[in-house]
Amino acid sequence: MSEEWLSNAYLVADEPGGHGVVIDSGGPSGPLLEAIEENDLTIEHLLLTHHHHDHVAENHVYKERFGVEILAHPLEAERLMDVDRPVEPGESILSVGGLRIGALHTPGHTAGMLNFVVNGKDVFTGDTLFKGSVGGVKAPGSTSFGDLKSSIMDVLMGLPEATRLHPGHTDPTTVAEEWEQNAFVRVWRGIDKEGSGRCTVREQGATLVLWGDDYDGGHKAWVRWDESGEDDIVPGSQVERPDA
Repeated sequence: MSEEWLSNAYLVADEPGGHGVVIDSGGPSGPLLEAIEENDLTIEHLLLTHHHHDHVAENHVYKERFGVEILAHPLEAERLMDVDRPVEPGESILSVGGLRIGALHTPGHTAGMLNFVVNGKDVFTGDTLFKGSVGGVKAPGSTSFGDLKSSIMDVLMGLPEATRLHPGHTDPTTVAEEWEQNAFVRVWRGIDKEGSGRCTVREQGATLVLWGDDYDGGHKAWVRWDESGEDDIVPGSQVERPDA
């Protein structure tokens, strides 16, 4: 995990002496390179969840070291110079040794966000869903609050409860844990009520629907704009709360 961004880069392998893939490259490459060497792994692919710099910063390391083929959704590939093959989401996009890898399209944080499913048990969620939090929808290439909600509630929360989730930042979790404990999911389920407090975000008035935790120890805010009535999820650092 990168200390600068708290970003994760993942190495997933079938067995020592076998095959593996790297998922995102924003985390430091050193520990992954050591693990690849120690386990005598063949690495031919780098899978990107999305185009943001804190997830692609060390693409060149794996390209130069292993000559990997870099894969991403076509909409993300348009924003990057080094994607070798755009891939559409589907149950099977790659078969590597004992790894069977599929991809779920989860727009919201970005238009072409892919969540990679490995052997039907582990899902790498990028910046769609974090342990106890969710992705924002104001970053470059983002789409909408509605897209993010659907990606989480209709796609990820529809997976088996025991599915392990590996976010693009900080700690792993499971579908069951987020279903019960994630504050955003609980409100979407109707378990907890929406808030009605007032706030200001960059001089725009809004209702503070939810003041939630974020992966970095800060907060994420679900707001409803006064002017448009639309919902957004924004960094807590941008929110001024008169009652705080």
